[in-house]
Formats: sequence, structure tokens, C-alpha cells
Amino acid sequence: MSDRIENLYAAISARPADGLAGWRAGQGVDYAQLLARVRSWHALLNSREGSNFALYLEDSIEFAAALLGAWHAGKTIWLSADTLPASCAALRDAVDGFLGDFPAELAPLRPAANGTPDAAAFPALEPDMPALVVFTSGSTGSAQAIPKKLSQVASEVETLEALFGARIGDAAVLATVSHQHIYGLLFKVLWPLASGRAIHAASIVYPEELLAAMAAGPCMLVASPAHLKRLPSHLDWSAAAGMLRGVFSSGGPLAADGALATGALLGQVPMEVYGSSETGGIAWRQRRDPGDDAWQPFPTVTWRANGEDGTLAVRSPHLPDDNWLALADRIAAADGGFRLLGRSDRIVKIEEKRVSLDAMEAALLACGLAVEARVALCAPVQGERQRLAAFVIPSTAGRALLEQQGKQALNARLRTVLANVVDAVALPRRWRYLEQMPVNAQGKVTVAALLALLGDERPRFPLVRELEREAGRVLLEIKAPARLLYFDGHFDVAPVLPGVVQVDWAIHYGRQYFDMPPQFKGMSQLKFQQMIGAEKPVQLELSYDAVKHSLNFRYTSEIGPHSSGRVALGGGNG
Repeated sequence: MSDRIENLYAAISARPADGLAGWRAGQGVDYAQLLARVRSWHALLNSREGSNFALYLEDSIEFAAALLGAWHAGKTIWLSADTLPASCAALRDAVDGFLGDFPAELAPLRPAANGTPDAAAFPALEPDMPALVVFTSGSTGSAQAIPKKLSQVASEVETLEALFGARIGDAAVLATVSHQHIYGLLFKVLWPLASGRAIHAASIVYPEELLAAMAAGPCMLVASPAHLKRLPSHLDWSAAAGMLRGVFSSGGPLAADGALATGALLGQVPMEVYGSSETGGIAWRQRRDPGDDAWQPFPTVTWRANGEDGTLAVRSPHLPDDNWLALADRIAAADGGFRLLGRSDRIVKIEEKRVSLDAMEAALLACGLAVEARVALCAPVQGERQRLAAFVIPSTAGRALLEQQGKQALNARLRTVLANVVDAVALPRRWRYLEQMPVNAQGKVTVAALLALLGDERPRFPLVRELEREAGRVLLEIKAPARLLYFDGHFDVAPVLPGVVQVDWAIHYGRQYFDMPPQFKGMSQLKFQQMIGAEKPVQLELSYDAVKHSLNFRYTSEIGPHSSGRVALGGGNG
């Protein structure tokens, strides 16, 4: 790849105007259309005061145009993973404006769709320009803002092309992840744009949709471990596998059995990428067997083990300077690279005893009663010592024990397992048994999401996965766990989700996604057509009319509509 990100506008301009930049809703988008949008965004921002702007756009092609236009207008882009009220509030004091799909009260900027900006060429960007601010995922603590110079981003794109470009060829890019974080930004937008590979404007949510898109032509897949381990094996992936040139996984650990199972379905074992928002890419691997767990460093990355704990330190052009950066991951040299041994920052002290959370999780998985486990330090309570909580997805054997003998019996068995690893004082005091781990938009399990589950002994809310989101509308997949509190007495033979709970959940998630007035004023157009049972995936579609202060909700599934209605709100400033 001969063109760096600094010259990306010139590189795109040199391509045929009618060449394919990507697809939107099944229709091709050519380079002339893409460049027109770049110039529209540039014209919008070039005269705006301020240097820092938050950008959120669901459409990856429009996002690419906005990003490039903003850079050429001298703006630093802050990437928000979502537009939830808490995220927007955190950005208010850091940025000079909002761009794209943010809520209307933030007055987000967006150029007209039919604008005719000047066709002036843009000079190359300065490598040291402050291009981005990205955020860590919060998987080991609170999310942190990480600034990125343009040269850091450019070096990552060049490394990806050098490592994987030949095997990918001219394949189009399909993704299940968002471009609103560094992994998706690089793999789904910047690398394809720099190398001339077509991109899809929308992330792919459903396996059936992914299968059809993959089978349509040569492609590469950008996914997360959470997506890959849930690929349904009952679908026929053979046609899609024949078109696949490579599949990538990042954002968290992909278990060996998950990687090999994906390889069996898709014909290619995923290429896993290890790195972070702060460091960029560090290493990669493609497993051959369950024991093949060594990581191979990127060719531009120098690494070493530091100190008694053997923690990893790296130096690379993906960092802001030439200094060594010490990480919390412990390593051991292996096969020309290294193995990851867990994080040093997951060593906690309980009553002056050093406890490895990684070792505890490994013991829980090895006992055969759990298929996934997380151990986290509980929020401190005044006057009490620090406590640990364990979050476990039981295996078939674990689930059978839970159902036949109850939670206390499974607690006891797992505490016995952990007694071989830690002192009794460090054993988890709280246990939660889950159907699946709570994941964010990046497919990561965060400490905050886990600790939020400790609020109730019995769950009062469903497992939730965001499927689609746009201004004024969100589509969620929900699944009511069998142990849901509201199933008690409703009914013993076949649990049914009460209608009042369905309305309450609609309002609850409506408040998470929309800035709604505080008071409930009434309901109308209520329909309850089919029952919702335990463990059945159902889609909840919410749409909010900010003018009328009304929230419409609709529950549907593969068997048809379940319920719907309209909630009127008011009070406060509404």
C-alpha cells in the first residue's frame, strides 16, 4: 500500500470516480459520492470555532466522510461508543460540538444531503496532528480517554496491510462490530479505505444476514469473540466459507474451542489481534490446535518482559513516542513470541492476602461446572473488608446441580474448588449464575456491568443486546431469564412475562436511550397478542417522539407480534 493516511484524500481522488467505495442498503456507493460527502463535511467544519468535536454515526461510509472532512478542517475527533445520556454528559465539557447522530438537544451538526461543495483538493495532513481521542472499554475499570496522533493511526494501517493484505486481496469488508472504537475504526473503515477495499455502511447483526452477505462475493469478516462464539451451527455456512478470505477477532479473548469451532464453520480459523486502545495492535495469532496459544508480535513492535511479575512492555510506532510502555499483562516467552499469563492488575489484596482473579477464574473453568466465569472486586462498603463476587455461566453439569439441589449446593461445590487456589478469607462472598455475560457494544464484559448485577438476588431485568440504533429509535434483543423475579406465581407450569412488566421494561430502556420527561402520564393502544416466556429471544423496538413526548414500544419474535403500546410522558422540562 503506497499511500499513508496523511494522503488518503489524494489516494481516493486518484481512483476511478465510478469505482466502488462500498454499499449502503444494497446500493453501491462510488468514490465520487464519497468525496462529495468529504467535501461537505469539510465545508461545514472549516469555518467552525473550536478544535474538538464528538462524532457518532451509525453509517460507516458517512462516518468515513465525516472523519476525513473533519481532519482536513483541522479538527480532533472524539469517538463515543454510544449516545446514552451518561456518555453525552461526559463529553459536554471536553468537546466544542457534536457531529452526526447525537440527540437533538446537543444540536449535532450534519451537512445537507444534497449540498454542492467546492471540489478543491486538500493538502496532505500533518503526521503529528491530534487526530483522535478514543476510549478504553472499561473491561478492567473506568473508561479512560486516549489521544492519538495521525501518525499512530497511519502506522497501524500500514502494519495491517503488510501483515494481512496479500491474503485478503481485494475482498470486501463485512463487520459485526462498530467503527466507534479503535478496532472497528481501523479494520472496518481506515484500512479498507487506504487499500481500496469496499466497505458496508451498516454493521451486520443477524447470522442469516451475515451468511447471505458473505456468500455474495469475496469478503473478509471483522468480528468480536462475543459474535463468533454465537454463530449458529445449524445454518449452512459452506457457500459463505467459499467466499471468505479472512476473519478477524479482537476486543477480548477468544477461547481456543471457540476459535476452532469458528474455523470448522467458516473454513478459516480467526486471526486474533491482541492490543488495546492505548497501545494499538501488538501481536496476532491463528490457532492450529487447542494448545497453540502463543502470540506473534507485529513486525513493528519491540517487546520485553519487565520485573519480577514478568509484565509486558512494548515500543512501537503505534505509540505517541519512542519510550517503552509498561502494561499490566504478564507474559512468558514462547515460540518466537509470548503467551499471556493474566494481568498483574488483577492481583488484589483481601485481608493482606494476594489473590489472583485470573487464577480463580481458571480454576472455576477447569472444574467442569462452568463454561465461563468472572471474578470481580465488589464496591467497598464502609466498615466492611473487601469482598469478591463470582459471576458464572454454568455448564450442563453445573446447571443440573443448580436445578436439582439449588444455589447453595453449587456455591459450596465451587467454593471447594477455589479453596485449593486461595485462602478461605478470599473466597467469593457473592455468587451470580447467568445465562450469558453482559457485554457492551464492543463485545466486552465490563466490571461495571458485572457489579450492576449484584443489585438483586433475583434478576428483575432481561439479558439485553442492542441490535440497531438511530435517532429516536432503538431495537433490542431481550431474553427473560428463567430465574426472573416476576415469573414467581405467573405461572408455575409455564412462566409468562406479565404485561405490566413488559410496559415497565419499555419505559426503563426508553429512559436509557432517550431523554424523556420524568412523569408517566398514561398509556394507549395497548395490545397483548401472544405470551412471552422464559429464555425466549424477543425483539423490543422503541421509538420516541420528542415533540409529543410519547414512547411507542413493540415486542416481536419469529412467531410474530407479542405486545405493543404507546406511553405518554410529561413533567419536568418536557
